[in-house]
Order: sequence, then C-alpha cells, then structure tokens
Amino acid sequence: MSDSFATRGIVEHVLGNRLNILLVALPFALVLDFAGASDVLVFLLSAVAVVPLAGLIGNATDQAARYVGPSLGGFLNATFGNAAELIIAVVALRAGLVEVVKASLTGSLLGNVLLVLGAAMLVGGWGRERQVFNRTAVGVSGGLLLLTVGAVLMPDIYAETLNGDQPVRSPNILVISVLVSIVMLGAYGASLVFSLKTHRPMLGAAAPEEQALPMLTRRNAIVLLAVATVLTAVAAEVLVGSVEDAARTLGLSDLFVGAVIVAIVGNAAEHFSAVMFARRDHMDLTVGIALGSASQVALLVAPVAVLVSLVVGHPMALVFDHFELGAILIAVLGVCFLSLDGESNWFEGVLLLAIYLIIAIIFFFVPETSITP
Repeated sequence: MSDSFATRGIVEHVLGNRLNILLVALPFALVLDFAGASDVLVFLLSAVAVVPLAGLIGNATDQAARYVGPSLGGFLNATFGNAAELIIAVVALRAGLVEVVKASLTGSLLGNVLLVLGAAMLVGGWGRERQVFNRTAVGVSGGLLLLTVGAVLMPDIYAETLNGDQPVRSPNILVISVLVSIVMLGAYGASLVFSLKTHRPMLGAAAPEEQALPMLTRRNAIVLLAVATVLTAVAAEVLVGSVEDAARTLGLSDLFVGAVIVAIVGNAAEHFSAVMFARRDHMDLTVGIALGSASQVALLVAPVAVLVSLVVGHPMALVFDHFELGAILIAVLGVCFLSLDGESNWFEGVLLLAIYLIIAIIFFFVPETSITP
C-alpha cells in the first residue's frame, strides 16, 4: 500500500464524521495563542478542538482493537477510552494546576454517571415503557464505583482528622495516596480480567457494532491514533495554558471550570455515542460506556495522575474538596439505586439529570477560597 493511498484512506475516514469539522478550531487557537489574543477565546477554541480529537482517539482505538481479537481488543478500548482526560490531566499537573485536575476527574465521573446516563435514559426511554440491560454488568460497575467512594473518602477523613486546617499537609498523606492508588490500579486490572476473560459471557452479548469489519487498515488505525494523540496533547497545552486567566476573566472558580467545562469537553464525543446507542435501544452498550468510563476515570486515570504528579514535581494527594466528595457520594448512590434493577425509563433519566444540574449549580457558586488548598 502506497503512502499516498494510506493517507487518503485516513483523510476520507476523518471527513466521514461531521463532528470532525470542529478540528479547524485547533489552528485558530494556536494562532490566537501565539498572537497573545484573549485567553477566553483561546480557551474556548482549544476546548472545542478537544471534542473531535477525543472522538478520533476512541475511534482509532476501536479500529485497531478489531484486529487483535475480543479480549485484547476490549483491553485496548478500556485502556485508551479516556486518553484525552489523561493527557489533559498530565499537562495540567505539569503546569501545577492540581485542583483543576482533581475537579476534572470529579467532573468526568459525575458527567458519565449522571449527565451521560441520565440523557441516555431520557432519550432512549422516551416513547418506550422501559428499557432493560444486564444487571450483572451494572453490579460490577456499581461495585467499582463504591470502591472509588472509599478510595477518595478514607484518605480525606484521615487528613481532616490529623490536620483540619491544611489536610493536604497531613503526615504521610502522599504515601497513603500512592498506596491507595496502587490498590485502585490493582482492582481495575482485576475488573478487566473479570469482564474480558473469566466472566465475559455473563456480562451481556456483544453489541452489533462489535462484529462489524474494520473501516481502516491496521496501519492506518495506528497512524490515526498516534496523530490524534499528539494533536490532543497540543490542544491540551493550549487549553491548560489559558484556563486560569480565562476562568478569572469569566469569574469562574477552578472547581466549576474543571468539574463542568473541562470534563464535558473531554467526554463530549463519547457522551454523544452513548445517547445515540440508547435511542437505538442498545442499553447494554450505553450503560457499559457510561459506567465503564466512570470506573476507568476513577480507578485508572486518577491513580495514574497521582503517580505522574510525583514525577512532574507537583504532588497530588487523594484529598478532594468536600463539595467534590459530597457530589461523588450522591452520584454513586443515586446511579446504583436507580440502575441495579436492570431497567430504566425516561423519568429515571430526568432524575439523574436533575442531580447533575443541582451539583453544577452548587459548583458554580462555590467561591475559590472555599476550595481545599
């Protein structure tokens, strides 16, 4: 296969999705950033560019995964499913924006279990009496989310008890954060073995899309994945470089920017796919995307961020703001209560969306001085 033919195949694949027209925002963001233009405009354009790039990473990973079999393919999808969020987190940690990283991780989890799943239940359930999905799969995801609650709550209780004024300076809190992160990574690895190997048949039949032939060659899929990852890193650099001044100009706190704006941007493409699958009544796939992505953010991206933070010189302890902890607890309990019966309807979607909006409203009005230093 010639290089020109391979390039043409990638370009045709990219142009086949209308969402990718938003990629034109990246060069504009770079030019405006170089010219010293408004940080708000640079932030908005770079945020818009991240949306299709996150979708391209997911799509390229899915295409590459179809060449290696269901188990390894599932592992690739699970590992790279939140690559955009991880890239943004690493770039923000290098810039010392630890609180923005914590807020974005919180927002990604909330966005998946409340915003995405709520919108999917509403759109998919409208006009239908109910929709059903695999209770076993939901139970596994619910268990992982409950583990997340314990993993972020217990270090905070420890830190608050020993040093309430400055919990992030409590003795041994970084050691505790690293050890807890290792446990979280171990649990996440075990969940992959459980869901992709030992108990794969129990977790529901494969979606029709899984059996489709790949639209890209193996080489083209790898090239697209590499290019999309590099461009996402570039967009993340611009986004992170403008986020503080943009937030200050707009009068927004790091909590709201990270937990709502950055989190929605990083997951937008995946969110859209989940809602569309729900409308087609593929609720097993929808629930798998929403809860699986939330579990991945909590048990893979968050602990990796903790470990990376030590390397880049801006340590991030697992001590979250009380508003974030409360929101995580309410979200996990809410989604477990409404989904463990294996059924959903449009009204349950409204309830999840209402919880998300209430949390977003509170985050908007939380003053910067109230956030844990």
